[in-house]
Amino acid sequence: MSARSKRRRSSFEVPALAERGLTRRQQRVLIAVGTVLAVLVGGFGLTLVVSTLGIRDQSPEPSSGDLIGLPHPDDYQAWASPKLFAPIGGREADASPLKAEEVFGAKTLKSGALTLRLLDHRLDDACAPVVWGGSVLAELGKAGCTQAVRGVYLSADRRYVAQYTLFNLASSEAADGFVQAMSTLYRGGGWVRPLESKTAVFSGDGYTEGSGHAMGHYAGFVWVGRVDGRDPGPKDDFVSLTLAARGAEKAIYRRVVSVGGPPPLPAG
Repeated sequence: MSARSKRRRSSFEVPALAERGLTRRQQRVLIAVGTVLAVLVGGFGLTLVVSTLGIRDQSPEPSSGDLIGLPHPDDYQAWASPKLFAPIGGREADASPLKAEEVFGAKTLKSGALTLRLLDHRLDDACAPVVWGGSVLAELGKAGCTQAVRGVYLSADRRYVAQYTLFNLASSEAADGFVQAMSTLYRGGGWVRPLESKTAVFSGDGYTEGSGHAMGHYAGFVWVGRVDGRDPGPKDDFVSLTLAARGAEKAIYRRVVSVGGPPPLPAG
């Protein structure tokens, strides 16, 4: 055995453990077990940190390998809250929780010649199960998210799929910050989870587009694509597709009127 090999073996010895009569093999086993425990404790600590950010019932975060291939848009645009939504700029002025039928009461949405038909919808009273990506979870925690409601649509010609997701956040500033943060995170750091549907699916390798819209203390996310996952062609109008999906936002406009009253009539 070479002197170099001997040095490698002896370098593993921990004096404090050797003094207690543990062999080098026993020392290695003890250190390995300690490392595993340290990782587990660290993960528990992360769970505690996330829980303090207001996200309840967090689903176990997948490993980085599990996140590969999760569907997310290829393009994204963020829009700040317009002044129209100032009456509901804080949750204290609009305290009633969202209801699924309030947002997805209409079974069809239209924009021009395009018609979207509602396949399924779901309301979650915890926001963590609705998204993937640790950074997105942290942003939702900072934004004070308490609810998320999703609806998935299929176009009447079965050519397009669309999903609309609405988050109930603490304030207009929180909503603005969240939709803007997603401008970076959507590139693979996290996104909204699709509602499972046998008819309309967002594939991990298909082309899709997304947008985030702050509206007072709400943040709405539109996610659209072709059912076959192909890139849009000259005849594919994703603008109209997005506008149709945003028909679900009528519920937010009704809340503005309920809190602030009808808008003033134009002068003249």
